[in-house]
Amino acid sequence: MTTTAHQPNNPILESAPLGPRWPCLDPFLFCAHHDDSYPASDGKMGVQAVELEGREMGSDFSAKDGFSMYHGDSVPGFPGHPHRGFETVTLVRKGRIDHADSLGAAARFGGGDVQWLTAGKGIQHSEMFPLLNHDKPNPLELFQIWLNLPAKSKMVEPHFTMFWNEQIPRASFSDAAGKKTTVTVIAGSLAGADKALPPPPESWASQNDSDVAIWTLELEPGARWTMPKAAGADTHRMLYFFVGKSMTVGGEAVDGHKALHVDAHADLELVNTSDVTAELVLLQGKPIGETVSQYGPFVMNTQQEIMQAMQDYRRTQFGGWPWEDNDPVHGAENRRFARYPGAQSDSLPPSA
Repeated sequence: MTTTAHQPNNPILESAPLGPRWPCLDPFLFCAHHDDSYPASDGKMGVQAVELEGREMGSDFSAKDGFSMYHGDSVPGFPGHPHRGFETVTLVRKGRIDHADSLGAAARFGGGDVQWLTAGKGIQHSEMFPLLNHDKPNPLELFQIWLNLPAKSKMVEPHFTMFWNEQIPRASFSDAAGKKTTVTVIAGSLAGADKALPPPPESWASQNDSDVAIWTLELEPGARWTMPKAAGADTHRMLYFFVGKSMTVGGEAVDGHKALHVDAHADLELVNTSDVTAELVLLQGKPIGETVSQYGPFVMNTQQEIMQAMQDYRRTQFGGWPWEDNDPVHGAENRRFARYPGAQSDSLPPSA
């Protein structure tokens, strides 16, 4: 990823064009933006066979005809795979995700819901994208964010939780012209918004001084809003401008979709200078400041720990896989739910 350094006193410290994978700063490791235009299903929640021609099945990231199958066969998505040493935060804007894991947890979520998964000492999970509409397209859009764990927490017990869209705090701010900015607070604190839902107990975001924030921002055409400075002296802050035409950030023009490393230690005025809505994602936090050693789905501090993770997975399968299939989906009904490990009944969103 090529970045552009900016001049001194510019609140934008670095910038880079956005692709499917977005550049991150410590404590974040990775952010993927999936935006797929899936066609009508084959009646079995999968893609019709004719649509699969010309793809490298099993590892299809082609975006051919507007969508990828990823590692799925007929149902797109990511069949069972392991993680160790970090967390995934998955925000679904459109469509549905079917989750299953080695803890026995399961979920179907989407429409603004967020899943927060602490891999800790090791977990297997699957993320499948069931196509529930057989008579119309099945658009899917999501962000998956990887948040690192410090060395002391890399071997904690895995943890699964759901944030239902209806429970996630949102705050709206109107400028002098009555133009509105809406901020959705998945993690962190924002004056004017209700308190965020609690992150998993062993998360870096649960540390009192971590200053972790995950927000989405939506600015009406012409809207301006001043984003308050971060609380922490060492906080890293990234803004991702991914919907809209143009805006200014701290008085600096931004044309086109970009990742922006911005100054976290001063208030920052955002202005949507176009005639369409602008949307951004904010990721910020105090850096963990430790060496990162990564091999695929394992993120540790040393190469020796990576080798140990691979050996442990081969030996234990991180608790095994309690599901009949490696790519389970949860039925044709468009029903959001979460089943926590050991629970006898489903947890449902407040609207259900």
